[in-house]
Amino acid sequence: MAGPSGRPCFPESALTDPAALEAPSAWVVRFAPQIPAGGSVLDMACGAGRHARFLAGHGYRVLAVDIDAASLQPMNGRAGIETLAADLEGGPWPFAGRLFDGIVVTRYLHRPLLAPLLDALAPGGVLIYETFAAGNERFGRPRNPEFLLQSGELLERVRGRLQVLAYEDLYVDTPKPAMMQRICAVRPPRENSSPL
Repeated sequence: MAGPSGRPCFPESALTDPAALEAPSAWVVRFAPQIPAGGSVLDMACGAGRHARFLAGHGYRVLAVDIDAASLQPMNGRAGIETLAADLEGGPWPFAGRLFDGIVVTRYLHRPLLAPLLDALAPGGVLIYETFAAGNERFGRPRNPEFLLQSGELLERVRGRLQVLAYEDLYVDTPKPAMMQRICAVRPPRENSSPL
């Protein structure tokens, strides 16, 4: 369903879905309507595909990528979803020359991929990123600093490249206690326009 801007509208109930880990992230649900309607979306390190299924169900064309081919298998043949089993950390960047209208990443961090990830965002495209932050070691995994964003790190990574719509660095208690950083940012529609 499209709203007045032509972007999809999502029901408010999607923000309070009690289905815990299998429900799409409230952050993704909140900002998915910013992605151009019907656009192509990369769901990177998608796991079982909770966001791929959600986005495809709202008319997006989704490329769901994960290292675990078995986790992708239930999505094979599902309308609006293409799957790709790829080792994002041990192989070449599999999306060279490809641009996406939206990129969704949750609960995943491999810093060497951040620059090529931003390069894969089309002009006017939307980045929705949410992952664990420093301080999470108090609550469980991940504890390794390599998998925890430092204070303000996502903001620094997009500075000068994307326009930030929203950013949070906070404690969450749903679906489980954790320290998280979240950002929603847009690539300027024209290359000659300067991000704020």
